[in-house]
Amino acid sequence: MSDVLVGLDPRDLSIPALVWAADEAVRRGARLRLLVAVPPVHDRLPYAAVAHQSALRIRAESTLVNAEDLVRELHDELWTATELVHGAPATVLRDRTPGAALAVVGSRRLSSAAEVFSEGSVVVPLAARADCPVVVVREPEHTAVHPPLIVVGVDGSRDCRAAVAFAVAEASLRGARLKAVWVWPRPLLSHGDENEGLAERRRLLAEAVAGCGERCPDVDVEQVVVRGHPVEELTGASLEALALVVGRRGRGGYTGMRLGSTVHGLLHHAECPVITVPLPAVGGADGPSSRADRSRPRTDRPAPTG
Repeated sequence: MSDVLVGLDPRDLSIPALVWAADEAVRRGARLRLLVAVPPVHDRLPYAAVAHQSALRIRAESTLVNAEDLVRELHDELWTATELVHGAPATVLRDRTPGAALAVVGSRRLSSAAEVFSEGSVVVPLAARADCPVVVVREPEHTAVHPPLIVVGVDGSRDCRAAVAFAVAEASLRGARLKAVWVWPRPLLSHGDENEGLAERRRLLAEAVAGCGERCPDVDVEQVVVRGHPVEELTGASLEALALVVGRRGRGGYTGMRLGSTVHGLLHHAECPVITVPLPAVGGADGPSSRADRSRPRTDRPAPTG
């Protein structure tokens, strides 16, 4: 059974991320794995570092207790596990993503530069390297829209096909409709037949979502091609969505980048949770896991590891 893994930040516990992860674990019949990583201390004298590390651990233990209490209030029968580990949070979380259904984190709303280069950054390193889809809950999902909506960004890349497969399965799980959006950037200089280009992109979009009806016939799929900037247009589409799903790289960015430029922008601007989907491992599944045996015990408390 795959876990829904949620990374907790003792400095600023993200309640929306925790609630999102708990609800998703219930939908999937999965275990919720609550993880806190205590980062190393490098900027203090040895005696001060020991005291600071001890204070961090106490705060981390309190965060785990508070998070589990909240989850129990929301879903008393949900099977949970807690883990406290010493190490860099992004690395600790990434190392636990193989085999996980999802990894869920909140956003500290760092600047773009800080999110990439800060030692305490988690969102970008995890989204770029995790072995499972990563959910970044910066803004809450929009539950007042009916019927509910999942949005997936499409650009014809291999990554977007993995994102579409995940999105349609997630829409089926949530009883939501799916909007597949292809954003066609405007050129600096106009050239060629725009109607012909639009028809070609509609064809490519239809190819990208082909087979969705067979996999999940209960999901209504809308296909939309719009002209504009990908981050701006997808951010606009996120205003009514439960979640925005994108491939990890797509066609944005430069060779060697692990995270596309559009994804970077959406992590900072989207108005709903953003789910980045990596290419699946050979023989792996793209969508939600099957429901687990609920006869197992609800709570698993492994001893903290150092």
